[in-house]
Amino acid sequence: MATAQNFSADDVILDLGAGSKRNLLETLAAEAARRMDRPEAEILTALKDREALGSTGLGRGIALPHARLPGDQPPLQLFVRLARPIDYEARDEEPVDLVILVLWPEATAEGFLPALSDTCRGLRDPQALRALRSAASSEEAAALLNGYNRLPTAVPKDS
Repeated sequence: MATAQNFSADDVILDLGAGSKRNLLETLAAEAARRMDRPEAEILTALKDREALGSTGLGRGIALPHARLPGDQPPLQLFVRLARPIDYEARDEEPVDLVILVLWPEATAEGFLPALSDTCRGLRDPQALRALRSAASSEEAAALLNGYNRLPTAVPKDS
């Protein structure tokens, strides 16, 4: 799946405990703030403002919370697999267990929509979703995410 950048194991959080959508967004904002050296409140507000426009729950257990932030810092993306699915107000009303957070700088807005579109396209493959749900490590999940960047319909054999 094409994304803003390749995922590393550091960009993957497996089996995160989040009891609700609110708790998940707060946790994502705290983690992103730490990584980006930005105020947590700024990130949380941006994510909540985006959710107010409509849920970023895509269906099939996937959420793609995203926002554009002032400035020109590099984009940040994180892949999170939840320990237990949560209600995320997804279109299909299915609980969410796979989350990709994308935070994008407003200074380079032209790449934002293509990155989201490519990420969504890669997540349409049921085989990819099964593999991500059963990944044994952050390294394996990152390899799967990056492998789908090159091979959108097949799990890499060396994963």
